[in-house]
Amino acid sequence: MYQRVVLVSLPQASSIDIEFTNVTYEAQEGFLGPTKQILKGVSGAFKSGVLTAIMGPSGAGKSTLLNILTGFERDKWKGQIEYIGKDGKHTLKEYRKQSCYIQQDDQLHPLFTVHEAMRMATDLKIGSSLSRKAKEMLIDDVLENLDLSKTKDTRCSQLSGGQRKRLSIALELLDNPPVMFLDEPTTGLDALSSYQCIRLLQSLAKAGRTIVCTIHQPSAAIYEMFDNVFLLAGGRCMYDGATKNTIAYFASAGLHCPKYHNPADYMIEVISGEYGDFSDQLHKLATSKEQSWRSNVSQILKKEADANFTNESKATVLVQPPSELERFVVLLHWHMIQLFRDWTVTYLKLLIHLLVGIMLGLLFTDSGMDGSKSLSNVGFFVVTSVYLCYTSMMPAVLKFPLEFSMLKKERFNNWYTLKTYYAATIICNVPLQMMFAFVYSSVSYFLSHQPADTNRFLMFLAVAIMTTLIAESFGILIGTLLNPVNGTFTAAIITCAMLVLSGFLALYDHMPVVLYYVSYLSYLKYSVHAFVHTIYGFNREKLSCPRSYCHYRIPELMLTDLSMTDGKYWIDICLLFCNYVLFRIAAYCTLKKKLASA
Repeated sequence: MYQRVVLVSLPQASSIDIEFTNVTYEAQEGFLGPTKQILKGVSGAFKSGVLTAIMGPSGAGKSTLLNILTGFERDKWKGQIEYIGKDGKHTLKEYRKQSCYIQQDDQLHPLFTVHEAMRMATDLKIGSSLSRKAKEMLIDDVLENLDLSKTKDTRCSQLSGGQRKRLSIALELLDNPPVMFLDEPTTGLDALSSYQCIRLLQSLAKAGRTIVCTIHQPSAAIYEMFDNVFLLAGGRCMYDGATKNTIAYFASAGLHCPKYHNPADYMIEVISGEYGDFSDQLHKLATSKEQSWRSNVSQILKKEADANFTNESKATVLVQPPSELERFVVLLHWHMIQLFRDWTVTYLKLLIHLLVGIMLGLLFTDSGMDGSKSLSNVGFFVVTSVYLCYTSMMPAVLKFPLEFSMLKKERFNNWYTLKTYYAATIICNVPLQMMFAFVYSSVSYFLSHQPADTNRFLMFLAVAIMTTLIAESFGILIGTLLNPVNGTFTAAIITCAMLVLSGFLALYDHMPVVLYYVSYLSYLKYSVHAFVHTIYGFNREKLSCPRSYCHYRIPELMLTDLSMTDGKYWIDICLLFCNYVLFRIAAYCTLKKKLASA
């Protein structure tokens, strides 16, 4: 079904060999628990043109070794890793730009079709180096080689497990990386899909790439497709060599694989201790300099890959990755498409803001012009602030935890930098939050009969917009610090505390001195304060009074009783803006730190 992948539009991947020596890794159990050694002085080499499998039972250190070799894990390990290309050794930064890591869980954009996902990846990885027609040819070429042409117009959320895995590979194959790592690529796939997936990796390796993947217990047919096996048990190497030599290797240690028995299963059974403890003996044999079980298959395959490189690179063109500004424009475009397709994020929220605006407008009818309802009108401002706060903050608390795996994968695989993604997200979300605030404010403001003054309405709208933007930024900050459950709980509690300190439920004159100064940390204070000044400040005329006496017929009395005469509207707006900038910067820093430590 699969042919050897040849990307005619791109230069052939330059070969890179990975050599690692005495790699050790320790992890701490719990916060103050003892440290546990996961890898114990592991050494080996993964060559270009060779498909290598890292095997071993659960807890052997397979994923840990893979994370260290990819650069995913930067701390806590010791040893030496060298990345050697045709032009000499590469630094980690240079190597990272030429490698990709396909994780066990396929992180795809569910609202995009296969073709759209490929287009986005092409624009982010290749940019304007190729024309649109050349990009389409490249996409069609990759999809055809990976048997995904029939699913071109299918949304990613509707793909099968095997199709999702192949699409994950296709997305990273567009810029032709010389090094590919895969963590358990056959997990969740049936026997046929697993076979096809490994067959594909085998053809990619023959084209000159260094391909390494972890695999738990493959079938005999899949096992035979691997060129080399790196066997781990208890953090130590038990075998490092050609797959065809494994039976002879274990036989030399007195362990004879039964006839018609899967060699991969027998290897796992042996190192798991089902036939006794041979770990020390196997480790000594695997690391012995006198006896090498690594066949010359690596050299043969490397020569074939070099020949393929020579033959296939003659008619290629140079491709330069796009600048971050170009990537920013691409992300902006695809973010907008995603927002307009996600009805829960856009259309449902618009409908809810409209309905809630109508409900609150009718509930507080005439409160904006009736002096006898002035206190209720201030209650309307408080409810407005809290409503806009919650509806913007709670989705934001869940935003980055839901997108974190996707962001981590695409950022690590050099699709874009974090600052580019973060800036595109802000630019896309700001107009959306402004639209939500406008829909709510335009309905509730006039139904509650606030002053029919264009300036006052625009001032009211400005406060509503700033409240939504700050709440979203604060929610993102909470979401980058805590998990979704703790984040939603913490955000709700903090919002309640800020509400109490806003100056209406408890007047400033009635607060203890300490809490009065703490109230300056509440952005809801400035929001409610600005709403009150918008409606009752700026020398507003006397209100109508349907009763014989209305204490708050004179607007200045409302400002005096609420102890808000010391504040100015534009100062509140400036403070709200400062809160917004502060939360945005803090959220970026915490997200960057979380990505670095993940």
